[in-house]
Amino acid sequence: MQRNAVWWPVIAVSAAFAIVGAELDGLRVLHYLFKPLTTLLIAAMAWRTVTTEHGYRRAVLAGLLLSLSGDVFLMLPGDWFAFGLGSFLLAHLCYLRAFRLRGEWFRPIWPVFAYGVIAAAVLAYLWSHLPAELKIPVVVYVVALAGMAAQAACIWRRCPDRAATAAAMGGACFVFSDALLAIDRFALAIPFASVWVLLSYWTAQWCIARSTAS
Repeated sequence: MQRNAVWWPVIAVSAAFAIVGAELDGLRVLHYLFKPLTTLLIAAMAWRTVTTEHGYRRAVLAGLLLSLSGDVFLMLPGDWFAFGLGSFLLAHLCYLRAFRLRGEWFRPIWPVFAYGVIAAAVLAYLWSHLPAELKIPVVVYVVALAGMAAQAACIWRRCPDRAATAAAMGGACFVFSDALLAIDRFALAIPFASVWVLLSYWTAQWCIARSTAS
């Protein structure tokens, strides 16, 4: 508890600077500095968390570091979206691997249907707005994202302890964050999109990192 109390205010301040930098063009340098730093701090927290599940933590750390790569690609000038998408796809596969270590695949089945419906609805809304070259990569990404979140929810449903609850919340927040990001980028401008996307994104990463505690 004491260690957690040390980490969260530092991460929150770093996230706040990154969000301010994303919203204000004159302070863009804050975004470039603090966006990767925030994810790196969350990874450091996971690394320092006391656990008996070292394989689980390694998989989560791999996901966080791949997310860090995705953070950098998505904030670079120019169109690096496909590279960011690939980095986050690999991150979700790492998280999926971690959640698999805590239970069998997709049991019970209802979270898979629930996230499948959400994923299908988001894809249906975005489909006509997506560039042709991104349609298949986005489908692959959404399937991986929904599968990751569904597996986390399945583990929570079978064993609703603190770690499983954190993982399930992280998966849900990731789906929400990525849906907002995609809608804002391809379909409909969302007021203060960076605020909502980054807040939900780092909440997701924080929860998944906290799920390493055991």
